[in-house]
Amino acid sequence: MELPSVNIKKVLYTTDLSWSARYAFSYALSLAGKYEASLVILHVIEEIPNFDQRIIGYITEAQWKEIRDRRENEAREQLIGKRRDSGVIRDVLDKFYETAVSEAAAQTFGSDEIVLERGNAVQKILEVAEDRQCDLIVMGAHGHGTLADAMLGSTAQRVLRRATVPVLTVRLPD
Repeated sequence: MELPSVNIKKVLYTTDLSWSARYAFSYALSLAGKYEASLVILHVIEEIPNFDQRIIGYITEAQWKEIRDRRENEAREQLIGKRRDSGVIRDVLDKFYETAVSEAAAQTFGSDEIVLERGNAVQKILEVAEDRQCDLIVMGAHGHGTLADAMLGSTAQRVLRRATVPVLTVRLPD
C-alpha cells in the first residue's frame, strides 16, 4: 500500500477560550510552522435556539435570568473586560494570537486570520473549515466525561464525526 503525501496548507484552530483550547493552540502553531501553513483562528459565540424556553420548565424565569446575567458578567470580567460587544472578544483573540506568535518566533507560517462567528459551534467550525479550505482542524478536548457529554456528545466529538478533513483533538496533560 502506498501512503498518501500529507500536505497541510491551512490549519483551522478553534477556541472556546478555555485552558484546554489554549493548550491546543501550541499544537496548531507548531503544525502550521512545520508545514509552513497559514493559520485560521476561530471562536464561536454559541447560541442555543429556544434554550430559554426549555430551561424555564426546570427553574423560574427570574432564577434563569439571574444565572444567565451572573455567567455573562463573569465571562466579561474574565475574558473581555467590561464591554459587551463581540469586538472586545476579537481584541482578546488578537492579543492572544500576538502573544503566542511572539513566543513561537522560530516558527514560520503564512498569513493568518481571526474569525469570530455566532451560532452553533459545530456547524460554524465545519462551515469555516470548508469555506476557508482548511486541511486540518485543531481543537482542545475537555474530557470531563459529564452526563451531558455522554448524552449529547461534546463539540469535539461532534466535529470529529462530521468533519471531512482530519481533526486533531488535544487534551490537557494530567
